[in-house]
Amino acid sequence: MATHDNTDAVSESADERVDLETKLRYFLNSDFIRSAPYWGIPFVLMSIAVYGGIGFNFAISFTDYEGLGSPNYSSLDFEMYTSALSSDAFISAAQNNLVLLVVFTTVCLILGLFLAVLLDHGIRFSEKFQTVYLLPMSLSFVVTAQLWLWMFNVESGILNLIVTTFGFNPVDWLGDPSIALGAVIFALIWQFSGYTMVVYLAGLQSIPDDQFEAARVDGASTVRTYLRIIVPQLKEASVSAAVVLMVFALKAFTFLYALVGRYRPPNGTDILATLMVRRAFKYGEWAYSAAIATMLLIMALGVIGPYLYYQYKQGSL
Repeated sequence: MATHDNTDAVSESADERVDLETKLRYFLNSDFIRSAPYWGIPFVLMSIAVYGGIGFNFAISFTDYEGLGSPNYSSLDFEMYTSALSSDAFISAAQNNLVLLVVFTTVCLILGLFLAVLLDHGIRFSEKFQTVYLLPMSLSFVVTAQLWLWMFNVESGILNLIVTTFGFNPVDWLGDPSIALGAVIFALIWQFSGYTMVVYLAGLQSIPDDQFEAARVDGASTVRTYLRIIVPQLKEASVSAAVVLMVFALKAFTFLYALVGRYRPPNGTDILATLMVRRAFKYGEWAYSAAIATMLLIMALGVIGPYLYYQYKQGSL
């Protein structure tokens, strides 16, 4: 009896070994491995450049590194993080970032949905309007910033020409701290609302026409049809667009820098990204800036992480 059991155990072990060897041979002969010489080198280089840079940034955020010489890793602490979190400049920039993120994202989503519904409803010249609405998104941030810098000009800007036409005094759109952030948000909404329009329009066009017909037969108005039936089905489009908008709102440095051409944006518009670059390149406080960059990364992951989890639960990943 014992001999029979030993024979069965040896037979099962041999079968497992053969099965493992078969899987290994199949894996080594797969397209993934055979194409490794083509994607392996770019992957390694990208990993070093991206993840190596993130790791180095994270490491120096615990030091007193000032950009000259090599970082001293003998004494690591959270001094830069505590210094940033207790700084009035950091708190003000974080507040501006929050306002930019919430207002910019919300208005872009609402305006983009409104434009998408108009185009989907079959207004005249819808294709031409779609091109016009999407055109700002095709422009670089440098071009957009220079365009709005001219429009915001106190003396010759088109906005002040309109304001003075109605008998009001010219407005210093970027020089007044109470309205500067609103002016910047308005310009960004102008550029990104076309993107959200396209995302929503794609979602609307994927909804079968039968639902519109059924709602019309039931006597539902157009507004009620969209609010009660159509818009709830655009949840995935809303989440996707919101994630892109929020991530950009966290790092809108390019637009603000191009707007004024220096590290210090207009008063009232300083955000974490501009504060980070200014403290690094103007004052040489690289460790302090690395701490801000790490916190920005955590915020971005806080936005992207739930989205990826949602996509995973939906079976899209």
